[in-house]
Amino acid sequence: MTTPDFTLLTDLASRALGGSVSAANDELFAQRENLIRPEAPFFDPHEFGHKGKVYDGWETRRRRDEGGHDWAVVRLGAAGIVHGVVVDTAYFTGNYPPFVSVEAAFVEGYPSIDEVLKADWQTIVAKAPAEGDTANFYEVADRHRWTHVRLSIYPDGGVARFRVHGEVVQNPRFLGGTVDLLAAENGARLAECSDAFYSSPANIILPGRARNMGEGWENSRRRNGGNDYAIFELAAPGVARHVEVDTSYYVGNAPGWIRLSAIDSRRRHKADHTAWTEILPRTAVQPDTRHRFLIEKSDAYTHLRLDVYPDGGLSRLRLFGELDGEALDSVDQAWQASSPELVTSRHA
Repeated sequence: MTTPDFTLLTDLASRALGGSVSAANDELFAQRENLIRPEAPFFDPHEFGHKGKVYDGWETRRRRDEGGHDWAVVRLGAAGIVHGVVVDTAYFTGNYPPFVSVEAAFVEGYPSIDEVLKADWQTIVAKAPAEGDTANFYEVADRHRWTHVRLSIYPDGGVARFRVHGEVVQNPRFLGGTVDLLAAENGARLAECSDAFYSSPANIILPGRARNMGEGWENSRRRNGGNDYAIFELAAPGVARHVEVDTSYYVGNAPGWIRLSAIDSRRRHKADHTAWTEILPRTAVQPDTRHRFLIEKSDAYTHLRLDVYPDGGLSRLRLFGELDGEALDSVDQAWQASSPELVTSRHA
């Protein structure tokens, strides 16, 4: 099966982004929290517990009633527009759900689970067949923003992982002043990279500090000259003030040098290599160290390119600055246009 393009977008449900499985009606065999773990599911054929086979996923008991189904509610790490979901039934062969559906809701603030369950839920994936031991892909056409999603399985069974891929839509009220223009939780995303052999550079814009090398970007060892790079789309066009380059936990495989360049794609095309502006010249970096560098350029940019020489990994990359006036207007328009209130009025 071909992997859909939407899987390249941010996993809005990921624990690494701050997502949480807020509730489930049943989790007798395997706990609901496993659904959004960022790592791939693991299976040990010899591991059994008091309740039966131990699975790295969410598994409910066998239903004996007619017409019922099980469900789990996920609070997204950041409000956003869902482009597609993945219901991964890896290792669930005789105990997977034959059908699934997904609903979504938008709830302001920090509601209790009772408040969430009473929200105005909208179907974004109608009840559809699912296969066992398979990553099941479902595209989503709705383009409103949501804070919570509910995965329903029919009638019962197990799911290893649940991915909710989409684009963050940040509340413009939180983008005033100096912000991290490169933060995934603000809407930044990985656009392109040369190598993600061990782990993706998308990791280095996630919240918080990495806890180990596995939570950063690690490329393979380069043997043919050249250098590795990653290109990011900023959360919104802005003027960069300073950058943080963190090589923590990269002791023998940090880059020797890094270089940063940027472009405003509203005015120049990204494919034009001459249009990129160097905002941090090639600079030596140290292993297992947080570095901070001032940015002297005062122009606004939409994309950042990180070059590492000749290869090597980072734990985190931050780019602090302010949105320009044009960007603030665009962010506000995007927030208004994706309002779920439009869904409610449509169905009124």
